[in-house]
This record gives sequence, structure tokens and C-alpha cells, in this order.
Amino acid sequence: MSCKVYEAIAAVTAEMSKEGISKGRRNQQQGYQFRGIDDVYNALSPMLAAHKLCILPRIISRDLIERQTAKGGALFYVTVEAEFDFVSAEDGSKHTVRTFGEAMDSADKATNKAMSAAYKYAAMQTFCIPTEGDNDADATTHEVAPSGNQQHRPSQPKPASSAEQKRQLAEIDTDLLDCHTDADVKRCADVWQHIATRDQWSRDFKMIAKDKFDAKRKQIAESEDFPGDFPGSNDDVRQHPLNAG
Repeated sequence: MSCKVYEAIAAVTAEMSKEGISKGRRNQQQGYQFRGIDDVYNALSPMLAAHKLCILPRIISRDLIERQTAKGGALFYVTVEAEFDFVSAEDGSKHTVRTFGEAMDSADKATNKAMSAAYKYAAMQTFCIPTEGDNDADATTHEVAPSGNQQHRPSQPKPASSAEQKRQLAEIDTDLLDCHTDADVKRCADVWQHIATRDQWSRDFKMIAKDKFDAKRKQIAESEDFPGDFPGSNDDVRQHPLNAG
């Protein structure tokens, strides 16, 4: 089976390894060097075209927090979660990379900057682009005013969108097709419990997912391969992985 996408990624990586992308820009506030998104575009564009590789973005989620600058002005802090499909134009094969981008801006460019950051680091990590020094930052450094308890608030899992939860329910159905024993279902439920914790599933969604796992366990218990009563069908409810939290 043809899979040209990895050949294309390897070819771009080989070319990028020769020169990399230097830090040719300078942060005016703090004086450090950095590489901008334009540098990444300019370096990659001809290579992607030469090796018939497309990078197609998809934003999964966006979070916005309004903060205050040290001088009292508004400052918008945006985090985006993005997926990038690396697709070979030769045979349509693809590989998806998921990454995050963060940015702050005092006007309307925070989302654009965050999307650029997500793209930049997806490209740099996928193609192993040589770098120098520490992780990059934007050309502008913002002085953020202290925000009380928010400054020390632990990060919380992001709620999954309705569309994302529907997609995950469909994936659960697909995963359960490959479950043929109670142990298989248990392992599958454990995996989805981790996803539930990460994506902060809604209560209704948890109940639907739990019903799917319970129905599969009952089906296995009642099949000819597993005669007799299913042990713990009621007593195990409290221990069900999806009842946690």
C-alpha cells in the first residue's frame, strides 16, 4: 500500500537539516533573537511544493482570557488547540499532528498569533528543524498586571465541544467493535476515562458513554462464549471507570 506522506516528510526534513531556520529577528523590548512565522513560511513553502506535501490546518478549540496590562490597558490571552493534516498530493495519504498555540495581544491579533504559533511548532517538530537557544517568543513582550488568585489557579481540563463529543461517541462505538471479552471492554473504558478527564466531558455524555460500555459487557456476558450470569453486573457500577469524577 502506497504511503507517500512519510516519504515527503522525510524529504523536507532532510533539506531543512542542512540549514535550519536562523533566529534573524530581534525582540525590541528585551533584546533576544527569535524566528517569526514568516521565516518558517518562507523556508518551507518551496520545499512543500517540491515534494508535493500539503499542510492543512483545523482548529479544535479556542480559549480567550481578558487580562490587564501593567499600565491598565486590555490584554487578550488566547490559546488554540489545532490539528494539521500533512497530506501527500501524490496519493492522498496523510498524517495528523495536534499542537497548541498561545499568544497575547492588546488589539485583535491574539487569535491570529496563536494560530501562527501552533503552525510554527507543528512544522518545527515534525520536520526536526534545527534551532538555536531557548524556545521562541513573539516579537512583543507584554507586561501583565498581577491577577490575584488567577495567577496561581491550577489549569483545568478544557470542555469538549458538542461536535467533538459526538465524534468521540462514534469512536467509542468503533472501538467497542473490537472488544470481544470483558477485559477488552475494561481496557477500552480505561482509555476513554483518561480522555474524559482531559476533555472535561459533560455529565450527560458520561452517562451515554457508560451505557455503551455496559451494553457491550452485557452482550458479551449473554453470548454463547460466556454462558451463565455475568459476575458483578450490578455491584461493579460504583467501580465503573466512567463513574469517576
